[in-house]
Amino acid sequence: MDYSQFEIFRDITDREVEAMIRCFHMRQDAFQPGETICTYGDGGQEVGVVVEGEAELVRFDLAGARTILERLEEGSVFGEALAFTAQLGDCVEVVCARPCRVLFMEYAHIMKRCEKACLHHSKLVHNMFRLVSQQTQGLSRRVEVLSRRSIRDKLQCYFQIRRLETGSDSFTLPFTLSALADYISTDRSAMMRELKRMREDGLVDMEGRRVTLPPQRD
Repeated sequence: MDYSQFEIFRDITDREVEAMIRCFHMRQDAFQPGETICTYGDGGQEVGVVVEGEAELVRFDLAGARTILERLEEGSVFGEALAFTAQLGDCVEVVCARPCRVLFMEYAHIMKRCEKACLHHSKLVHNMFRLVSQQTQGLSRRVEVLSRRSIRDKLQCYFQIRRLETGSDSFTLPFTLSALADYISTDRSAMMRELKRMREDGLVDMEGRRVTLPPQRD
């Protein structure tokens, strides 16, 4: 496997990664859509790296309402030790969205002092915290979306973020419309009605998951 494509292994050779896999007793598991990869709050102390496919960080509240907190694409890292534990009875899970493979490593192995003072160990720690910082920024953008009061405001905020991320007025949503409703924490039927009104008002054009926004005015 070409590990160099994953940010967590940046500047680390495949040979060094293979050595760490053995040294850290890493394991790799495969998952199918809908399967739970891990549950926060169960005391797990592993860090996961999505090496193939996609997953979602999902919160279920006491009423069973589902909210997507984060989309985990190839190269994404996740783990209770890097984030938070569930509070107030909420359940937080990492759920497979597309057939995926995940490389698991124990957090303690990553953070302990390397007896051999291996440079690639230090690079791994550096890369991991850079990724966590990037994901924190992503969650901050998510908070920005959820802080908007109306469904239209949430959609416009999210579409604007995607426009800035892609550098284009036209982009493809990274997930389904049902998942988009979960992401902005609203009812799917209500969201679809609002999208229809936004199309009628000339604020957005959509074809499936393809979104096109009017050009921005200078």
